Amino acid sequence: MNAGILGIGSYVPEKKLTNYDLEQMMDTSDEWIVSRTGIKERRIASDEQDTSDLAYEAAVEALKDANVKAEELDLILVGTVTPDKSFPSVACVIQEKLGAKNAAAMDISAACAGFIYGVVTAAQFVKTGTYSRILVIGAEKLTKIVNWEDRNTAVLFGDGAGAAVIGPVSEGRGILSYELGADGTGGKHLYKGGDHLIMNGREVFKFAVRQMGDSCETVLKLAGLTKEEVDFLIPHQANTRIMDAARERLQLPKEKMSVIIDRHGNTSSSSIPIALVEEYKNGNVKEDDVLVLVGFGGGLTWGAIALRFGR
Repeated sequence: MNAGILGIGSYVPEKKLTNYDLEQMMDTSDEWIVSRTGIKERRIASDEQDTSDLAYEAAVEALKDANVKAEELDLILVGTVTPDKSFPSVACVIQEKLGAKNAAAMDISAACAGFIYGVVTAAQFVKTGTYSRILVIGAEKLTKIVNWEDRNTAVLFGDGAGAAVIGPVSEGRGILSYELGADGTGGKHLYKGGDHLIMNGREVFKFAVRQMGDSCETVLKLAGLTKEEVDFLIPHQANTRIMDAARERLQLPKEKMSVIIDRHGNTSSSSIPIALVEEYKNGNVKEDDVLVLVGFGGGLTWGAIALRFGR
């Protein structure tokens, strides 16, 4: 039983926060932010919106794209580090909102690698024949844990949600290989302390540059693929320099890597599915394309997937 993507969807809030807006709020500049991160603007959820509201919108779009009804879902997995509250889980809130009365539901806390963790987890249920329709969502309202007095981190993050319906796909398509990993000794470099996100940017950068490239090469080897066979790379949108390092390890030209960070910032677990949706709608991702999805996050965690896109 091949497990793959049956449908995708995303949602980002309407409000934009530009670098020029941030210049009015703190001691920073557009040039400083762009040169170090590649970010020009990010989307900000309203006070009335929480993580589950963003996740719901992405879920509705993904179900429609997959032609799957909510009551047909067997399981809902939500990758997030910014749940509405400690419990109930965002996944349970989504189950109620969708009317997915037959679905089990739980959240996954793997930070920016959360969506990858969710897709790989879903694939195991599909491959064993236990479940056939699983909704995986990456959703974050990071702006509620950003310290707006810390210019080194406040400029990085945005809000959003992306979703995919995972189920059986035709022979040759779907997930070809994957890697999940964690290094708890690095947790001290990226964590939530009190009410705010705290990051040692230098250490996280060094870890990410190495791990993103290693994971890309690992999943290609496991899938029996060459670098030349990769049609498109969709990395976690954390920093353009980190993303370029992964692209260069795969020897891909710039036009074969998704870059949405300039318009969205770092949206943690939602960045990969949001990027996938945008590239698909723009025609850069097509049926039967070989994709590599790769991300890293707090924990420290990482994950990568090689897949042939299509049902």
